[in-house]
Amino acid sequence: MLIVDAGPLYAAADRSDPDHRRCAELLTRARGPLLVPALVVTEVTYLVGGRLGAKAELAFARALASGELVLEPLDPSDLGRVTELVEQYLHLPLGIADASVVALAERLEATTLATLDRRHFSAVRPRHAPAFDLLP
Repeated sequence: MLIVDAGPLYAAADRSDPDHRRCAELLTRARGPLLVPALVVTEVTYLVGGRLGAKAELAFARALASGELVLEPLDPSDLGRVTELVEQYLHLPLGIADASVVALAERLEATTLATLDRRHFSAVRPRHAPAFDLLP
C-alpha cells in the first residue's frame, strides 16, 4: 500500500514537469494499492483540469474508476484528526488536504507516502511512527 499525495499524481500527468519521470516510474512500479485520499482527489482534479485540460482530467478519472488509483474516503474520526493537525501545524501551514494524508496514514498505520512536499511531510510527526518515509 502506498498513500499518494497530489504532487506525484500531477507530475506523472504533466510530461513537462521536472519530476514527471520519477513520479510516473514510482506510481507504475509501486506494489500494492495506490491510495488517494478523497481531499487529494479534489486537489489533483483542480490542478490537472486547470493546467493540463479536460483530457488529462478524464485520464485521472479513468485511473480512479479502473482501480489503478484507489479513492480512499475519510472516516468521521479522520476529520477530528485533520482538525488537530491543521491547528498543530498552523505555522507551516499544513492545510486540510495534507492533513488528510497524515490522518489516513495514521489510521492505516502506513509509514510511506508518495509526495513531492518534503517541507510539510518532513515536519509532521505522525502518531504511529517517528517520521514518514517519503518517495520518490
